[in-house]
Amino acid sequence: MERMKKLIDLSRNLQTPFVLFDLEILKENYIRLKNSLPFAEIFYAVKANSHPRIINTLKELGSNFDVASAGEIEKLLKLGVAPEKMSFGNTIKKEKDIKFAYSFGIDYYAVDTEMELEKIALNAPGSKVYFRLIIDSSDSDWPLSRKFGTTSEHIKFLAVYAKTLGLIPYGISFHVGSQCNNKFKWREALKEVSNIFKELKLNDGINMNLINLGGGMPVVYDKPIPTVEEISDVIKDSIEEYFYFVDDLKVIIEPGRSMVGNIGLMGSSVLLRSKKTDGEWVYLDVGIFHGLTEAMGGIRYKIIVDGKEKSKMKTFKLAGPTCDSIDIMYEEVELPEDIALNDRVYILNTGAYTTEYVTNFNGIYGPSIYFVQDIELEEAEINSEANSAF
Repeated sequence: MERMKKLIDLSRNLQTPFVLFDLEILKENYIRLKNSLPFAEIFYAVKANSHPRIINTLKELGSNFDVASAGEIEKLLKLGVAPEKMSFGNTIKKEKDIKFAYSFGIDYYAVDTEMELEKIALNAPGSKVYFRLIIDSSDSDWPLSRKFGTTSEHIKFLAVYAKTLGLIPYGISFHVGSQCNNKFKWREALKEVSNIFKELKLNDGINMNLINLGGGMPVVYDKPIPTVEEISDVIKDSIEEYFYFVDDLKVIIEPGRSMVGNIGLMGSSVLLRSKKTDGEWVYLDVGIFHGLTEAMGGIRYKIIVDGKEKSKMKTFKLAGPTCDSIDIMYEEVELPEDIALNDRVYILNTGAYTTEYVTNFNGIYGPSIYFVQDIELEEAEINSEANSAF
């Protein structure tokens, strides 16, 4: 919370709407995860926040990257990221994107169905494939268990089929769901992965080497969460217990939200307060179409109204500025009862899945992007000039 107060103080002169990022917090997040899981290779999920300065910071720290399209690959290549530092983690890929990735030497591809294997065999022959296991994600705020993944039995079939296609069945990935609040979900998933490894080795002579832990580590929004260290301890204990029989085990993890979620602060202003038959509404100059899309899907951001921290709270509906009726963040949210026109509203921990979702719908532009480091440098230069004047 102290870091967020610092961001708020630094943002006083910024015009809303804006998002302010702190690269020092990003560095701390990376080092913290690396220290917690020293044997795992970090593949940052580019989709969470692909700003070049974030990518470059992680690249300098030694991170690998999980990409989902040719567009993300191109972006990383232009930023100097080597192809061998990338994994194509989307299970739904265009054939031309597979071919493009293969032409640069990207060697890891996620799959969960026969057709995807056939596309990879045709466009990236001999590549390593890892199979996405479907996992119950009911303990997460943003479930990912419908669109992606398949069953254990199907994965065993796919591994054999991959081998007949000339591909290398290399491992298994899973995702416990974004913003997962149950640290033992990783244990459940790893136990199931271990059973698949064992059966493929015993019955089909296929030796799997890769565990892809996916993402899912949470950041603080509106309720207590397990820490990176607590989740990592569960992962370490589970791997030691369940994968003793695997030689040359390779473990990777794909943090997105947990890497960048808490590096961002969104600043907005109240455009309107309105009383309707269904209650009172507050409208901000940012909304669903300007970076707060996840508010529709279960993410409950912490909100601070500047200067009214001691005000009595009241239930409002919170919406964005566009002419679309879907532009509603929360049907019920606690805000100061005296919230008023032009009040400055801060939305905390908005570094992940915000700026990536921004549109200019209705001709209303999304938040401007700033970095703490630039503001601090500017302030230092101003102070230096002031001091030199004496």
